[in-house]
Amino acid sequence: MKITNIKITHVNIPFDAPFWWTAGLYAGASKSIIEVETDAGLVGLGEAPWWHFGEVIKSEIAPALIGMDPLDLAACEARCVPPYQITANTGENAASVAFGSVEIALWDIRDKAFEIPLYQLLGGAVRKDIKFSEYFSFRPKQGDAGGEMTPEAITDYCLRMQSEHNASIFEGKLIMGDPQLEIKTVRMLREALGDDVQIKLDSNMQYSLTTARWLLRELEPFNIRNYEDPVATFEEMAALRQHSIIPFSTHIPDLRRAVALGAPDYFVCNFAALGGLSKTLKFIAACEEMGKGFWCYSNDLGIMTAAYLHVSAATPHITEASQSLFRWQIGDVIKDGPFIQTNDTVRVPEGHGLGVELDPVEMQRWARHFQENGPINHFDDPNNPGVYRRLPLH
Repeated sequence: MKITNIKITHVNIPFDAPFWWTAGLYAGASKSIIEVETDAGLVGLGEAPWWHFGEVIKSEIAPALIGMDPLDLAACEARCVPPYQITANTGENAASVAFGSVEIALWDIRDKAFEIPLYQLLGGAVRKDIKFSEYFSFRPKQGDAGGEMTPEAITDYCLRMQSEHNASIFEGKLIMGDPQLEIKTVRMLREALGDDVQIKLDSNMQYSLTTARWLLRELEPFNIRNYEDPVATFEEMAALRQHSIIPFSTHIPDLRRAVALGAPDYFVCNFAALGGLSKTLKFIAACEEMGKGFWCYSNDLGIMTAAYLHVSAATPHITEASQSLFRWQIGDVIKDGPFIQTNDTVRVPEGHGLGVELDPVEMQRWARHFQENGPINHFDDPNNPGVYRRLPLH
């Protein structure tokens, strides 16, 4: 079997309403959808974490892989990715992420060739109902959606998710540069949702170490399950660890530093950003050996989410709920997408490979949105247009 063509399609998937994060308003995602075609008639699906990696795939990865055996992952990688020891020094790691996006599709082809779901090739399922958190944030009103711009409105939103979907795991960004506002919101959430509900927070590095020391002391009585990136560096998290028992997580996959410093406690990663599924499996195994936890990233479309579902199904070490923004996505590129959790879980797909198929109508719709509007800007600060923010916010 040989690779005959690699097709890249850029798409936009907006949210029903934007949410505030450290860089401004986050209005949606611009992704690259990857279709790897073979002479056997099998097509593998992949997804790049941001559209510009699709351009790298077009110019560098695709030409190198035409004619290659899609089952020979090592040979494919050797044609596409320079040594990481060198790219770590030269800043040329885009090829690793770009290939990692394509490598998801190569795994999809492999499982389709064997006519089994991905989780079976990974060793079998230890669970089939995969946990995902509900998300909350400060969101301005947009049409009929959003409007959660106060602690009271966020609390009402979470109570509605609890009532309508039996949600008991919540994660959110309370990123307005105002620690007092965060404390008030968390207090109201805990009182309203009850003691048994999980509350996780994500600060996207908005606070200085000084502010974070005080803030986490105030939040500790509310039984925070995890706090993601309260400060900007591992060193600051290690200093913060001396003042707080709340676990920390990060998107930065530097396991050696985390072990050496004693913080953070968890990694939350996109598989393509780690270099693909093969490298992700190695990274998770190393995390388990070194006593660090792992769960999956958010703001991905149905293809990458399917990969998350299969790996979580087959990996005993992934015990915490992964992040999700499913309920805010107004569309997807897969049939019957986006995935939506009920009772905190999404069922792993049972079809061959990733178990998902592209929806041609939705692909065309969201590709046209990208063509007509360009990529979605997630660094938009309406209070200071055209200027990037600087951290910390407080």
